Amino acid sequence: MIQRSVYIGTNGNATGKRMVALGMMELAARRFGRVAFFRPVVHVGPNEDQSIRMMRSRYGIVTPADEMFGVTRAQARQMLADDRYSNLIQLIQQRFKSLEAKADFVVVEGTSYQGLAPELEFELNADIAANIGSRVLSVYAMGDRSVDECVQSVLIGNESFVDRGAQLIATIINKVPDDQSTALNAAIKTSKLDSKAPLYFLPDEPLLRQPTVREIQSGIGAKLVSGDESSLDREVAVRKVAAMQLPGFLERLSNAALVMTPGDRSDILVGCVLACSQPDGPSPAAVVLTGGILPPPSIRRLVENANALPILVAIEDTYTVASKAAEVRAEIGDHSPRKIESAIGVFERHVDTDSLADRLQAPIVPRITPMLFEHSLIQRARQQRVKIVLPEATEPRILQAVDVLRRRDVTDVVLLGDPNLIAAAAARAGVMLPNDGLEIIDPATSPLRNSFASEYYQLRKHKGVTTDIAHDRMIDVTYFGTMLVHRGLAGGLVSGAVHTTANTIRPAFEFIRTRPDVNVVSSVFLMCLKNGVLVYGDCAVIPNPTAEQLTEIAISSAETAVQFGIEPRIAMLSYSTGESGHGEDVDKVREATAMVRKRRPDLLVEGPLQYDAAVDPDVAATKMPGNPVAGQATVLVFPDLNTGNNLYKAVQRSAGAIAIGPVLQGLNKPVNDLSRGCTVTDIVNTVAITAIQAQTVAS
Repeated sequence: MIQRSVYIGTNGNATGKRMVALGMMELAARRFGRVAFFRPVVHVGPNEDQSIRMMRSRYGIVTPADEMFGVTRAQARQMLADDRYSNLIQLIQQRFKSLEAKADFVVVEGTSYQGLAPELEFELNADIAANIGSRVLSVYAMGDRSVDECVQSVLIGNESFVDRGAQLIATIINKVPDDQSTALNAAIKTSKLDSKAPLYFLPDEPLLRQPTVREIQSGIGAKLVSGDESSLDREVAVRKVAAMQLPGFLERLSNAALVMTPGDRSDILVGCVLACSQPDGPSPAAVVLTGGILPPPSIRRLVENANALPILVAIEDTYTVASKAAEVRAEIGDHSPRKIESAIGVFERHVDTDSLADRLQAPIVPRITPMLFEHSLIQRARQQRVKIVLPEATEPRILQAVDVLRRRDVTDVVLLGDPNLIAAAAARAGVMLPNDGLEIIDPATSPLRNSFASEYYQLRKHKGVTTDIAHDRMIDVTYFGTMLVHRGLAGGLVSGAVHTTANTIRPAFEFIRTRPDVNVVSSVFLMCLKNGVLVYGDCAVIPNPTAEQLTEIAISSAETAVQFGIEPRIAMLSYSTGESGHGEDVDKVREATAMVRKRRPDLLVEGPLQYDAAVDPDVAATKMPGNPVAGQATVLVFPDLNTGNNLYKAVQRSAGAIAIGPVLQGLNKPVNDLSRGCTVTDIVNTVAITAIQAQTVAS
């Protein structure tokens, strides 16, 4: 898989991430076709965001600004205050995915660390990056910090990104003083910070720290009274308050200085104008007259438009104006072309852009977060319209899930039961049943009942089923719903919120039956962990599988993984790893592993493996170094139902994992079971899974 985006994330304010974003946009514009830009959180709105304005202008992005951001800072604050952190991530994710679908590559500039708690904001950046599926280019600033402080900051930051499921593509340390680069490089090598991803140093570029006259004008609320608009784009190298007499002031005047002086100091103003007229300077960048005082007309005529020196007037006193001016921070924006070119120049001189581009284009094994996985389920279910049967039509959770499914336009739904009872149950649940995409069928009165009963009788008469029994069975909503699937009148069935697992799957075993290439029906749980999604099988159907059945479970589970965008790397689990143990149970797993390799040589499989050796890279490096499955397994096949069922519940409860399933595999058409403790989200996800399985059957 090639990821189509990069997230520029940092751990604090003023690290220079906008400069890095510019460099990445320049790189992406050369390497990819349609390049887009995204900000997860903007201050006020997208049209006021300097990064969005600059990228749209410089790179000719036609995407409306309203589609290039996630939320405003006020929205983020409110959702966090309401304890809706996951909803905030999901909202940003949905808006990003809509943009990503229209582009070949997206550069994402993370949040600006202005207005939220820094610790929370770092976690937010890491979670956003992981849940939109972007690799991270982490950015840190050295500045005045010591080498040890800088290295420690990068270590903690990068480890935190990885711990929250993000994948690092490279690291940049910005604002590195020339006299510290050698010591910093040595410390980086000692700490092995660059062992897993490249690390680049960017020097401190003074021009990028210098605000423009326009930025200071905005910061102090001043008005331009002389000079043209273009002169406001000059950089200010130093801020000076002129309080002494003119001769002493001129001795201290320097190039590109912002001179702040009371408006009645005409001598200072004239002196600055004269200084600008001298070829060898020093030439100030602008003069700010404070106190709201304009010079007399005679002076104004003398200095008006002199050498285009911008003259500003601020209402407040000199001390207040100087204090505000000191707080103005330089920004790279569409009004500062020299800064833009300087920023790109620094980036391209000190970053191996060809190597970085190659890394961006290299396929990787993706780490799918639970939220990203759920989003992908919904997106894939939408791709081809499928009708899913929900027999438990009066259950409030089912009705609430139907509301979600139709509002998000995921799939069409068939509810089974008395329409009046269903309507009453919907009213009690506070659900307005939709007018489109929903069909309600009452098996007791449906004209399909007789033909369904006749077919069921023909299929099961060898098992003692009579016509009367067949007619009675077709009143049962699960049997009727399964027959809808069998006949092709619906794509799949989901039940189990009220019914037992046996009630849900028995009709499927009786007449949907297994695919021609499959001898056993088995199941998997899709375990959504913090850092990825794993496939657990079998945890619900076959109590004590034989070696042959374990082989089929492994192959079916791998195929299920592929269906849902998970690259299958199969671990056949046991109490022993490799050749270290012997006995009937471990030998069965060893035999099944050999059979999988023989039947499907295209699959990556290893066994027997202990659970820790299957999922923990550090343990795998000790027990099975260099093995392509050990430490990075995605499909885990348990030796028996007792082990699998207990372990999935333990992981679900102890690790806070989301367990989706059991997902039945091996049937001709999809029928899936719900836990009786399922949530509305569980139902929505299972319906989406069933729809995806039905799409595969249809194709």
